[in-house]
Amino acid sequence: MELKEAHKCPLYHKCGGCQLQNLSYPEQLRWKERRVFSLLGHFCKPNPILGMDFPYHYRNKVQAAFTTDRKGQIISGAYQPSTHRVIPIESCLTEDETADRIMGTIRKLLKSFKLSTFDERTGRGFLRHVLIKRGFSTNQVMVVLVAANPIFPEKKFVKALRTEHPEITTVILNLNKRHTSLVLGEREKVLWGPGYIEDDLCSCRFRISSKSFYQINPLQTEVLYRTAMDFAHLTGTETVIDAYCGIGTIGLVAAKKAKKVIGIEINPAAVKDAIRNAKLNSAANAQFFTGDAGDFMVELAADNGQIDTVFLDPPRAGSSEPFFASLNRLNPKRVVYISCNPETQARDFDYLVKLGWKVKALQLVDMFPHTNHIETVALLMKAETEK
Repeated sequence: MELKEAHKCPLYHKCGGCQLQNLSYPEQLRWKERRVFSLLGHFCKPNPILGMDFPYHYRNKVQAAFTTDRKGQIISGAYQPSTHRVIPIESCLTEDETADRIMGTIRKLLKSFKLSTFDERTGRGFLRHVLIKRGFSTNQVMVVLVAANPIFPEKKFVKALRTEHPEITTVILNLNKRHTSLVLGEREKVLWGPGYIEDDLCSCRFRISSKSFYQINPLQTEVLYRTAMDFAHLTGTETVIDAYCGIGTIGLVAAKKAKKVIGIEINPAAVKDAIRNAKLNSAANAQFFTGDAGDFMVELAADNGQIDTVFLDPPRAGSSEPFFASLNRLNPKRVVYISCNPETQARDFDYLVKLGWKVKALQLVDMFPHTNHIETVALLMKAETEK
């Protein structure tokens, strides 16, 4: 698909979010294939990348910084790279269009309610950020108002917002008074609705809170997870580890085909969601625990645990040598490694290969069109367990 003139973003040079938008979409895919081949091709020849039919408005999570410009106008958008200067964005080619419209309404409501935006220099003002999540299959919408203080006419504001956008199913006030680059603070108050949304993925339903991680491109996540399940080749007899499990998405998809799933995640809020999601999907064979994935694997190996398959989807920094040393000791038949950073995945492959593992299959999935981010899923096996 060519990137038509109508689809080119006027903020491309200022925003910096879509690094590859100067290329047509087929050219973007070829660039990503070359990038992965240069980093991982000596381990295994990658399969052709799986792209999108329509690579626009795919982000189900949108967040914006709010500020007031020199003319006194309330604006919202993204920080210009390496600065705290907000680039005003009214619509974005990668963001959910419903979220963009809600952002515009919030800008207008701030003015009509005479509410100020937060000023980082003085530490004064009300609204800092807005986070919006939408379940693409359920159309449930969460709006999170990130404020420096809780003082505002919350009932009237929420009523006015929902009058304009009846599709909103929950509104949350998040308090962040700290001088920090983190968007969300620790304290929250549900202003309307249940305080979460739900979405369907791979025939499972997931509860999503404001702080829990959920893949931002649900269409391509289905492609990614189907590939991961194909690589795992589960038969119903396996005990499975879902490391860095988040809200349990991979683990609960695997639970439909495995005997037992054990998920480990360091984020307590995400683990709470994972436990609820297991109940929501009647997955009695799935358990989720809070903790560091590396420490968990070390303890499991020390107890001589019996594991058949390991899924891991670590953050961009990749995993750790203690994790892989313990994985090697557990000696599962298959390891399915999902990565959003081929550079750290290459480093981790180096370590695993030294331990006798082989990369048997490697698939690229374009989760983030127009950006330089790349998602890969790999199958690793020991020589003596290859089938």
